[in-house]
Amino acid sequence: MIEFDGAMSLYLLWGGAMLLAGVVGGIMAGLLGVGGGIVIVPVLYHFLSVMGIDESLRMQIAVATSLTTIIATAISSTRSHYKKGAVDVGLLKRWGPSIIVGVIIGTAIGGFADGRVLTAVFAVVAIVVAANMVLARDRTTDVTKNPSRPVWAGLGVIAGGLSAMMGIGGGTICVPILSFLGYDIRRAVGTAAAIGMLIALPGTIGYVLTGIGVEGRPPFSFGYVNLLAALLLTPMTVIFAPVGAKIAHTIPRRTLRVCFGLFLAITSIRMFNDLIF
Repeated sequence: MIEFDGAMSLYLLWGGAMLLAGVVGGIMAGLLGVGGGIVIVPVLYHFLSVMGIDESLRMQIAVATSLTTIIATAISSTRSHYKKGAVDVGLLKRWGPSIIVGVIIGTAIGGFADGRVLTAVFAVVAIVVAANMVLARDRTTDVTKNPSRPVWAGLGVIAGGLSAMMGIGGGTICVPILSFLGYDIRRAVGTAAAIGMLIALPGTIGYVLTGIGVEGRPPFSFGYVNLLAALLLTPMTVIFAPVGAKIAHTIPRRTLRVCFGLFLAITSIRMFNDLIF
């Protein structure tokens, strides 16, 4: 009975954490175009640790489950940004194919690599992006650069691959790239939200296939995707993504960049701490 009560308490705590992560992740998805994964992945990772899941599997499960929730979140967030004219459809057509190629490559690597490798990738990329978003100056004009097709393709493969390995919707990588190229931060966020759909769907399929039959996964897992966590997270992220999108169009651009950067820095530090200690 004691063991049963302990298990019940753990699952109730897990459920509450997933609901809260869904709320915060949804707001972040709409606010920053990050698909919510930058919140969901660390929360899942740490709770999988509490549940005793092997360290070599935690990150795959967290990444795969995060990508699953991003499918619905990205649709909700994109709809809100599109209504405000902040989604660049032409850019999606130009950049989309190479991003999908990157997702396929990243998922193949992430599905078979040791989970600690994915944790290191997540932490390193997050701290680099955080520094860029906090320290970079706002542009005084909205004139955009227009790289050649090979450059766009290379950036797309990198963005898609890293996003698939980190379990994020693309905003963490794509927003800084688009900002550097001169895109208004709100337009970059809106377009990145749409890119999340291009990343999440093939990424989810890849992690399902590579995780089938792997031992040590938590209950209710389909491949590396934990269906119980996804079921709790998805409704919250969908409901609250429009709230974040609305906030994104009411606050100063600099404030938006700094909030994004500080949040990523905190996340990265927590991941580094877990890797070292």
